[in-house]
Amino acid sequence: MAAASVDVPFRIPLGVWVKDVVDFITDGFGGLFDVIRVIFGGLYELLDFILTAPPFWAVILVAVVLAFLARGWRMAAGTAVGFLLIAGVAQWENAMDTLALVLVASVIAVVLSVPLGILAARSKLASTIIKPVLDFMQTMPAFVYLIPALILFRVGVVPGIVATIIFALAPGVRLTELGIRGVDSEVVEAGQAFGASPFRILRQIQLPLALPSIMAGVNQVIMLSLSMVVIAGMVGAGGLGGDVVASLNRIDIRLGAEAGISVVIIAVFLDRMTAALGQKRRKRPRVAQTSRASTAESTGSDAAAGTSAVGKSAAMSPAKAAFDGGTSESGSGTNAGAGEGRRGQEAAAR
Repeated sequence: MAAASVDVPFRIPLGVWVKDVVDFITDGFGGLFDVIRVIFGGLYELLDFILTAPPFWAVILVAVVLAFLARGWRMAAGTAVGFLLIAGVAQWENAMDTLALVLVASVIAVVLSVPLGILAARSKLASTIIKPVLDFMQTMPAFVYLIPALILFRVGVVPGIVATIIFALAPGVRLTELGIRGVDSEVVEAGQAFGASPFRILRQIQLPLALPSIMAGVNQVIMLSLSMVVIAGMVGAGGLGGDVVASLNRIDIRLGAEAGISVVIIAVFLDRMTAALGQKRRKRPRVAQTSRASTAESTGSDAAAGTSAVGKSAAMSPAKAAFDGGTSESGSGTNAGAGEGRRGQEAAAR
């Protein structure tokens, strides 16, 4: 049954406007996009060569060592089994292609999202401007990003990388802003009271305390990048996404299952690795806070004892205590008391 048409007395040429903007950008900044295409493509080719040139067992060994250092032997054993499964289903090269694409897109997205999150956290005006843009980026269907990416960067890996960056950018910005805004204002005020510059407060106070939230944003960026693998395969990005698209076109269950399982294994590996880094970062501030607290307690007790001694000696000689600080007075008082005690004991013995 055909849908009934609705007669509207006007027509908004939104699509024409968007097309005109894209055409203007393509004609005016075509050289810039060619440079970006070469840079992104070069980064992808370099990382892909690093992952595919060595024997597969060497890459698995490196991944197992990293997993062991991050999470222990269980994670290392799971990594070994998972990566051997990828090699066993003949998806190793495609998996490394996908891993290279995800890493390049994730690194670029993190490099862009963290400064934007810092800017949004430190400026209400910037936050007011950035938040609607992020909402628009997250609600826009991911397929729509491929159209201008194809026009600007042609068919291949680079449009997939660009679309992945745009799709995965939002959580990194949001969680970075959330982490910095969540830093206790008293800690920041203490830094300001000691004369620290805003940049030093950001670098030595806010960023370390906000690091768990930032690492959660990095984790989400990587996961969203992996979710774009299949969509990137539709524009010639290749890798596991290309196999998933091919299996969908041919209704090939075998190929789809092998490629899908390989994507899941890579996703679990990257998720556990980034989560482990975030947990280690959480433990360090706690240890530092504990040591600072114990140091403060010992310093406070010492200061209290010193204050008591100074008070006593100041009561005997206020002017001398004010100029001398009471330290020598408390020491001499202690020595005198000890001498009187010894003389008293000798007299009692006689």
